[in-house]
Amino acid sequence: MQKILLGYDIGSSSIKASFMDADTGELVASGNSPETEMKIDSPRPGWAEQHPDTWWQHVVAATKKILSKVSPGSIEVAGIGISYQMHGLVMIGKKMEVLSPAIIWCDSRAVEIGNNAFDRLGEGHCLHHYLNSPGNFTASKLKWVKENQPAVYSKISKIMLPGDYIALKLTDEVCTTVSGLSEGILWDFEKKKLAEDLLNFYGIDKSLIADIVPTFGQQGTLTSRAASELGLKAGIPITYRAGDQPNNALSLHVLNPGEIAATAGTSGVIYGVAGKNIFDLASRVNTFAHVNYTSERPFTGVLLCINGTGIQYSWLKQNVLENRYSYDEMNTIASGIEVGSEGLLCFPYGNGAERSLENKDVLAQFSGINFNLHNRAHLIRAAQEGIVYSFRYGLDIMKNIGMEFGVIKAGDSNLFQSRVFKEAFVNTCNVDLEIYNTDGSQGAARGAGIGAKYYAAIDEAFNGLKVIEKLSPKAELVKKYASVYEKWNNKLNDLLGS
Repeated sequence: MQKILLGYDIGSSSIKASFMDADTGELVASGNSPETEMKIDSPRPGWAEQHPDTWWQHVVAATKKILSKVSPGSIEVAGIGISYQMHGLVMIGKKMEVLSPAIIWCDSRAVEIGNNAFDRLGEGHCLHHYLNSPGNFTASKLKWVKENQPAVYSKISKIMLPGDYIALKLTDEVCTTVSGLSEGILWDFEKKKLAEDLLNFYGIDKSLIADIVPTFGQQGTLTSRAASELGLKAGIPITYRAGDQPNNALSLHVLNPGEIAATAGTSGVIYGVAGKNIFDLASRVNTFAHVNYTSERPFTGVLLCINGTGIQYSWLKQNVLENRYSYDEMNTIASGIEVGSEGLLCFPYGNGAERSLENKDVLAQFSGINFNLHNRAHLIRAAQEGIVYSFRYGLDIMKNIGMEFGVIKAGDSNLFQSRVFKEAFVNTCNVDLEIYNTDGSQGAARGAGIGAKYYAAIDEAFNGLKVIEKLSPKAELVKKYASVYEKWNNKLNDLLGS
């Protein structure tokens, strides 16, 4: 009987499930649902919602896909791990029913509420206790519901993050983690407990917060009902849960101070591990508890998020190119255009308020279109380059607060599969890049093995993790990209009015 670890990655674009061989670390089977991107509903400008039950439907579908790829009765699942889209707000009633669509990570409705709390509680208090402004995070979203949807708020039994909800569906257990609380600005790093000062300021009863369980460890077992829906055996332990970016770091074996991970999915992220509490005075980058955070080893993750990354590329594919090309074909088309896209600049800021721009919503745009020169290939290349320049803009912020950069690690997925994107990233940011044979669902599977204590040492969980490509900057390309980035940065400052 083959020992298997099951990992789920609950994204805002799709749900991915992976079976990993617990002993070798090799991928056994993986599957996505849906085949195309899930819809993000926007009932009003700046809003972004998805219904949690939609995530569960696709968890079921993705699980059945991977089960169809293995022989019945040939595997035994030793543990289940969950990675999930961060900062969302799921509200459930006394019967564990969902009360309204989830307010997800790129929703901007709570920006002013968070900014007001930052001012009223004091910047010093917020940054030293929460390492962030309350900003547009989960706690502020809940305050928005309290003020604007009192009928919904009055029915809340518990609030949850997206991963907490999937764990609930698997186990019937209502719980969360310290790492999860920190991403909602619900954890006090100074007092090392629930952020009661912020809850009191918002008038939110702490009884709405779920019980805390370890990030790695027993978080419940698969119920008969859930097992029947998924096609699995009841009783499998759920042994790991983390937000998608801390989990992406785990998937790349980024666990110690100075190590850096990157991803370029719906949003784009650089995530660096620090050994102490550090923060940006303007909360343009954010600090959360890493997956291995403890009181004795308070390792944190400093996160730069660019909202408009893969979603911009998807928008271009669907609305401008009318789905005539696959992503691979788009990447090939972009490679025929020179660095700088012959003067065409792209600003990928069309997916809600951007933290790196101090929660301003400048919207996306192309600048400098020449009707006699530019074509679809220029648009595709400029889109990829614009995403990279937004990364560079945020990396400079991270450097200014004391983060150091050497090698950045990324999985072989999304925009990191594009030669143009990787070249632009390495040379614009002037960093070495390593690409690994992993993704978020595989990271969740490895986390499940650690949480289930399947391994004698944590490093054993990374058997099978391999570098498949290494890229380093080239002096002549660094110079070319630096020239284009300077023009891009100057134009961005104009857009920001600075």
